[in-house]
Amino acid sequence: MDYEKNVTLKEKSHAELSVKIKQADVQENYKKLLNKYSKELQIPGFRKGKVPVSVLETKYGDAIKGDLAGDLIEDSLKEIFESLDEYERPLPYSYPELQEKPELKIEEDFSFTVHYDVFPKVEIKKIEGFTVEVPEVSVSEEDIKKELERLQERNALVTACKEGSTAEKDHIATINYCELDDEGKTISGTERQDFVFTIGSGLNIYKIDDDIIGMKKGESKEITKTFPEDDSNKELAGKTKKIKVTLTALKYKDLPALDDDFAQDINEKYKNLDELKADIKKKFEISVEEKIKSLQKNALTEQMVKEHTIDLPESMVRAELESRWMMMANQFRTTPEELEKMFGNGPQSKAALLEGWREDSEKNLKERVLIETLLKEKNIEVNDDEIEAEYVRLSERMDIALDELKSYYANPREKEYLSEGLKEEKLFKALYEKSTIKTGKKITFEELLKD
Repeated sequence: MDYEKNVTLKEKSHAELSVKIKQADVQENYKKLLNKYSKELQIPGFRKGKVPVSVLETKYGDAIKGDLAGDLIEDSLKEIFESLDEYERPLPYSYPELQEKPELKIEEDFSFTVHYDVFPKVEIKKIEGFTVEVPEVSVSEEDIKKELERLQERNALVTACKEGSTAEKDHIATINYCELDDEGKTISGTERQDFVFTIGSGLNIYKIDDDIIGMKKGESKEITKTFPEDDSNKELAGKTKKIKVTLTALKYKDLPALDDDFAQDINEKYKNLDELKADIKKKFEISVEEKIKSLQKNALTEQMVKEHTIDLPESMVRAELESRWMMMANQFRTTPEELEKMFGNGPQSKAALLEGWREDSEKNLKERVLIETLLKEKNIEVNDDEIEAEYVRLSERMDIALDELKSYYANPREKEYLSEGLKEEKLFKALYEKSTIKTGKKITFEELLKD
């Protein structure tokens, strides 16, 4: 197709594409369309395929010109976009929109203008000389001890307490409860049957853990509690409640002994408790390494982003926000549409949540754009040997058979994710060499994970 094109980049990574298709092409395509319709259309008084062109033009001229305009726009844009670079062609989620409806005349050139969003073009300024501080963290014996205790909890047997036992901290209580009015009568709607919680956890509405300690199975008790003005539960804050509680069941967790048999029950690969402890320590140290690496990368990226102007197109931000909304729907195990109905139009509506996410989403997108720009500018690639070495490293760190790991990455999409991750690692390794990495304050393993 013979045409002239001009792309003008505007603010917020917005582009304007003007196209002029030469009159000869307009006329040629018009004739092809007329011939097509003359063969396909059936008009009373004419045999199919024998409708004169003049009749078509008289009866359907405007409609045919409308179809022609649409075809010319679609075909020319497809051809043009394939020839443009990544900073001039539209983003996948930015559909070209006509500035105004173009007028098509068969005897003239056909011109139209579309608008769309493009990938932000970043002029690289400063990517060296930064100082990044990361915390100093080590895995302690206390961390390993706490993990063993968590494993004990998960593998404990829940057993009924002996008849006549009194409730203690860490016992599992089953209670019936209700609120009472000033006359000692049940307030309708406050009744709850068979509520189960661990005493001392505070995981009950009225925080009556201490009041239940000492009670026996089958015993009932009236509890009066006054809640502070700043109580986290606004329905209770500053109020005094009288609650009737009946303890219907009392159980305890029978924790397994921390010995070699326990280790083998966790996984038959462990021969003894020391091997389990060593494996816990290894996994925790890997977690520390990965978390420190993530903090270091985020800190450097954040500083680099501040040194650059990155104009995010609105369509890119909207796509990111919608992606987050979809992820939230998946977490709720529902559809995005049903989730929107669930949240309604109040302060936690979809619109309100998306607006609350906007700042963080824009920050993440700017970081992503800068990283992708640097990867392209520095032409960072990974070869088959580097991918193979990564397979071996992951196999050892994750304690997965090499063949099993390779089978997973036989999926082209997963292999592409792995490749992109390796490219980023190579990029940041080079960036770290041009910056200063300092060891900051000492923090515990738990503090690191909490952060």
